[in-house]
Amino acid sequence: MTTQADDRVPVLIVGGSLVGLSASLFLARLGVPHLVVEKHPGTSIHPRGRGNNLRTMELYRTAGAEPQIRAAAAVLAGNQGILQAASLVDAEAEWLFREIDAGGKLARISPSGWCLCSQNDLEPVLLRYARELGGDIRFSTELLSFEQSEDGTGVTAQLLDRESGERRQITADYLIAADGPRSPVREALGIGQTGRGELFHNVSVTFRAKRLVDAVGDHHFIACYLTNPDADGVLLPVDNLENWVFHAPWHPDRGERLEDFTDDRCAQHIRAAVGLPDLEIEITGKAPWHAAERVADRYAVGRVLLAGDSVHEMSPTGAFGSNTGIQDAHNLAWKLAAVLGGWAGPALLDTYEQERRPVAIATGERASARSAEHSHPGYAAPAGGGPQKNVMAVALGYRYPDGAVVGADPGLPVVPEAFRPTGEPGSRAPHLWVTDGGGVRRSTLDLYERSPVLLVGDGDPGAAWCDAARSAAARRYVPLAVHRIGFGPDADLVPEPDAEWAALHGITDSGAVLVRPDGFVAWRAPGLPPEPEAWLVDVLGAVLRLG
Repeated sequence: MTTQADDRVPVLIVGGSLVGLSASLFLARLGVPHLVVEKHPGTSIHPRGRGNNLRTMELYRTAGAEPQIRAAAAVLAGNQGILQAASLVDAEAEWLFREIDAGGKLARISPSGWCLCSQNDLEPVLLRYARELGGDIRFSTELLSFEQSEDGTGVTAQLLDRESGERRQITADYLIAADGPRSPVREALGIGQTGRGELFHNVSVTFRAKRLVDAVGDHHFIACYLTNPDADGVLLPVDNLENWVFHAPWHPDRGERLEDFTDDRCAQHIRAAVGLPDLEIEITGKAPWHAAERVADRYAVGRVLLAGDSVHEMSPTGAFGSNTGIQDAHNLAWKLAAVLGGWAGPALLDTYEQERRPVAIATGERASARSAEHSHPGYAAPAGGGPQKNVMAVALGYRYPDGAVVGADPGLPVVPEAFRPTGEPGSRAPHLWVTDGGGVRRSTLDLYERSPVLLVGDGDPGAAWCDAARSAAARRYVPLAVHRIGFGPDADLVPEPDAEWAALHGITDSGAVLVRPDGFVAWRAPGLPPEPEAWLVDVLGAVLRLG
């Protein structure tokens, strides 16, 4: 066994699954060198975590990966809704919801759409694209231990190549732990968790059944909840033809062991659940999973930051957990890029926990409530609670009352009851179609990735804002981009006819909106103040934690 000499990298990511690979993609887009280590030999081979919501797809759109992801998800592109039935031959099947976007209303608020892409199809796309952008991603590589320097300037990690047995020491400025719900990094840091704990357990069974498609018919669902009390579970399509997934309830509290789920038992359970006793079934794989509601008490210790399942677990209904994890990675990526790039203070990273932990708590509660509303098989939900129909409030409406924002209302809930784009500080910036100087139609959300952006009008106040922005950016050494929106000759972005960009963002035509690289509003000014440069200098300092 040999040990390689010490290497240094700005960011070490532990965990190369969905969240770790997303972090790699986002950091690579921002030009931040990094190393991803994953103990498994490759990406996920089991179909799971398939629901990617609007906000996640907006992030992948901005990162340039949305077309490739939709291509990988093409086979399920027409699947919609969740069906509930006693069996597939039950004439009284009920749609819990029929369409994700009934009436096509979502096109008014987002340039993207929901995407049904299983983790085993999504991860290879993220891996390929991140590597093309320079991401160093190594599988069969395990984190053995890590320690932070006494002066707080970095993290030293011991890595093991599980194939060669070779050990390697890495020193990183920051470590991101995306190492799953039983996170060894979180355990090593002694970080506790709070929440309701375990909710229910399932065994996910992949199988092949050529005749099942005849019973499914034209019900191209995302999932079907089968409610036979003797054989309940969830059926999910993989290719809408012969490959399927079945989530069978598992009750370890009743003495059930994982090894009790033999191929024969699983096949019999599936036959009973779908109502086809003679169905020919070939079991191709099994994987246990646990639904829980937990959130870590801390998201960071020193220069070690945690993301995804390592800091939150949620009930699977609505796919909130995976989306929240991807959005953790995006929040973290721009802040690391800003700090490492020297245009933000190190304290900016303190806002990661301030912003993301309350979102995880609120979202986890909504996920459990939605599982109860849908009577998810295997979940003996507590009584009480009302319907959780406004998924959009969770997907797009969450906000940051505290963190890297100025002027946010601390009294507002993190997840509102209903989604309404307001442009208020701490909320996702509204989507608006505009045409740039080259004649290219794009969303305003496409502007937000590499630096803060100031949106102003194209009149005289807009010109004053531009002068102020140039001076403030130079004084703060911040790469601030400025865009003038309007229909006049000085506009570099022209909105759609009759679109009122200022009103959409909650300001007047003489005001300004400062948007962070992650597309969240950092601050807004209703109109032009007497000294706009002074305002911008102070706001940039407050948002980016500059001294």
